[in-house]
Amino acid sequence: MFPVRVHGEARPTARKIKAGAGDWFIPEEVPIAFVFNRRNYAVMMGTPDDLTDFALGFALTEQVVRSADEIVSLDIHLSDKGADLRFKIADLALERLDVTQRRRNMIGSASCGLCGLENADTLFKVLPKVANAAIDLSSEATARAISALRNVQPLNQQTRSVHGAAWVNHSGDIALLREDVGRHNALDKLLGAMARDEIDPSTGFVLMSSRCSYEIVEKAARRGVQAILSISGPTAFALRKAREANLTIYARSGDVAVKLQ
Repeated sequence: MFPVRVHGEARPTARKIKAGAGDWFIPEEVPIAFVFNRRNYAVMMGTPDDLTDFALGFALTEQVVRSADEIVSLDIHLSDKGADLRFKIADLALERLDVTQRRRNMIGSASCGLCGLENADTLFKVLPKVANAAIDLSSEATARAISALRNVQPLNQQTRSVHGAAWVNHSGDIALLREDVGRHNALDKLLGAMARDEIDPSTGFVLMSSRCSYEIVEKAARRGVQAILSISGPTAFALRKAREANLTIYARSGDVAVKLQ
């Protein structure tokens, strides 16, 4: 595992405000910058916790690195304004990143009004197959996971306004959970934690407290996840992308989960 250094003091994940005669807790949301070898890559608005997991998960699902071994070090700089996640990545990973960034810049400056359509082509890149065929989850496991989710989201219990992404084994036990104001961030944090713990993605499924968008499907497929159970259903595009990867989608219907074909 790469070394991680933290600079500055951590911010609270929730703040208390007055609401009528009582108190209300609201989740913190700050800009979190991803910087690779001094190259600014992206800024995400997110909850400032589990930042090492977020850093690793985002770097992997964005395909900046292909494994944690390509990260030399990570410096997390915390301030009143937010967080900077400053990576040092291996030379080969940096070369790939520079090629990708140059290609994006060229498309954006030379497409004569069509750069939106050109860049949209990335949405239609074929996802890797995560299984030989769609898998089945047991009704007992999915029902058990759905029932347990609300009790293992401490920040959501406090604020009632954040998303959760959980890793569930095939028996329905929630083994890992990460939270964030953004559902994509929550999943990146979860996938980063799974990578750190070297969890085999064939041993369970992802449970999302939110809608299953195509970005959720793409991030999960890139990490080999074989099934997603979402509290809300997927979009049509997300379902098409899932079928492309043989990634099974389940959605909650009442207290049970329904497999979407």
